[in-house]
Amino acid sequence: MDPLYNRLASAVEQAIRQAETILPPDVEEALHTAYNKETNPTARGEFENIFANLQIAREKNIPICQDTGVFVIYLTIPETVPLSTKLYDAVSEGIRLATKSVPLRPNAVHPLTRKNSGDNTGIGIPTIHIIPGDTLRVTVFPKGAGSENMSQIRMMLPSEVEKIPEFVRSVVRDAGSRPCPPIVVGVGIGGTFDSAASFAKEALLSPINSMTAFEQKICDSINQLGIGVMGLGGDTTCLAVKVKEGACHTASLPIAVNIQCWCSRRGVVEVEL
Repeated sequence: MDPLYNRLASAVEQAIRQAETILPPDVEEALHTAYNKETNPTARGEFENIFANLQIAREKNIPICQDTGVFVIYLTIPETVPLSTKLYDAVSEGIRLATKSVPLRPNAVHPLTRKNSGDNTGIGIPTIHIIPGDTLRVTVFPKGAGSENMSQIRMMLPSEVEKIPEFVRSVVRDAGSRPCPPIVVGVGIGGTFDSAASFAKEALLSPINSMTAFEQKICDSINQLGIGVMGLGGDTTCLAVKVKEGACHTASLPIAVNIQCWCSRRGVVEVEL
């Protein structure tokens, strides 16, 4: 077997374990910041349950959430590494290994028959994005159904730019408690129908310890909804809003909203060449 295949498969397995069992520091910090500002006693209790859950996951090296998701993979590849089917196969192998070793709930099913593959791979799963770079690096983004199901896309008119914040707010309002708030909201603006959705998801990979004025405005508006932690009311419904933009057709304005639950997971591992 190709040594690079084995190293990449191992890196994917490692990145998945990291993502599933340890929350990124910026996300945990945002949760603690929200807890310290929270005035609702019920919401404070729910935050404490979240922190206890994170501690157990760390101590026992087990997944933070029972919905271990399906995987979106971002693969950074240098010019020295040929782009071949072996790379795709190695990523899938890493997911199969992680399904057994972490372990993960098998979530990948056929869309019509609902037959489960048993190993979190299948037709079109995982989604793999190839990005040119200086190193071979794998970024793993587990996506659970509770938050993914609340996502929306709208093809707005170019004259409706000012309506973007209200559209994002309405998506969160309609989602209510279902995506397990406090949430992180990814917004894709521009591109085409499909790329706007990709922008929204990629935005969720950005650190959430800072926001632009535009992102902060939307986040503040969402928090005024009062949905709160787990939908039980409170001051914080949204930890952060992250926006990714792309050029679009002069007659088009695609807007996509991709929601992530409080367990905003990601894992990154560099592969030795």
